Amino acid sequence: MVDYFDVLKAYKRIRDVVNETPVMTSRTLDKLTNAEVYLKCENFQRIGAFKMRGAYNTISKLNDEQKANGVIAHSSGNHAQAVALSAKLLGIKATIVMPITSPKVKVEATRDTYGAEVVMCENTIDARHKKTEELIKKYGYTLIHPYDNDDIIAGAGTAAYELLNKVGNLDMVFAPVGGGGLLSGTLLAVKGDNPEIEVYAVEPKNVDDAYRSLISGKIEKNITINSIADGLLTNLSERTFKIIQENVDKIITVSEEEIVNAMQFLWERMKLVVEPSGACSLAGVLSKQIPVENKKIGVIISGGNIDLKDFFNLIRKKIK
Repeated sequence: MVDYFDVLKAYKRIRDVVNETPVMTSRTLDKLTNAEVYLKCENFQRIGAFKMRGAYNTISKLNDEQKANGVIAHSSGNHAQAVALSAKLLGIKATIVMPITSPKVKVEATRDTYGAEVVMCENTIDARHKKTEELIKKYGYTLIHPYDNDDIIAGAGTAAYELLNKVGNLDMVFAPVGGGGLLSGTLLAVKGDNPEIEVYAVEPKNVDDAYRSLISGKIEKNITINSIADGLLTNLSERTFKIIQENVDKIITVSEEEIVNAMQFLWERMKLVVEPSGACSLAGVLSKQIPVENKKIGVIISGGNIDLKDFFNLIRKKIK
């Protein structure tokens, strides 16, 4: 199983390619929480999200035959862009299966900016998997799974590794959870550095499968996937569930309104453009479900890719 030392190896492999993203603070946030809060801002990562770390780590390790055949991924956006850019940098063909509800800005970036072939599918987990398997069978592509992959997990963990290197020891770390790749990597990096640091996962109430899975002891699924946090809609895998089950201190859930409120704080007070999935971890801190007073807290802000065209079109209408 992937471990702390795989995170260290991944960091050495990718550090000259990915951005060492900033760690930002806010006196207002510290006063609001009565804590020291350090935000690891992966919205400043290449492609605008932490996914670049795992994608490049994974694709760079493929053998010559796999590279020649090309890679494929299924994603609503951030993983799609990360695989597309990583493949482009390594001179490899990439095909991305994206649901028809994917934000337009993410589809355009994947296809037009990073040069991947985009294949659309219906907005269900089954549809993604079915289309991806069809293309693998036909063309021999190598699947770069968004989270059910040891190298993806190790790469994702490098964000928390950088955070600890920057600010030193922490009392707590908050991270969002969807499929569990980022949370698994964060757990390996943090607990590997210091097992006494508490790690809390934050999930939208509308898609609380990870929360329910931890309670039941088996992987639960969501009947619907209705949340503004489009990057957190997937279910855990056996691989990520095992790591989470063994290491996470607690999973908490937040409402859609709490996610939007956290986004608003980040945008207005810190001038940080953060997407709903990226704001989920801060929403967990602000929900006060976990006592944070007088603690030193790390918060993983996972990404900042959001379609602002409608917002700016509304402004344009007002100035005409």
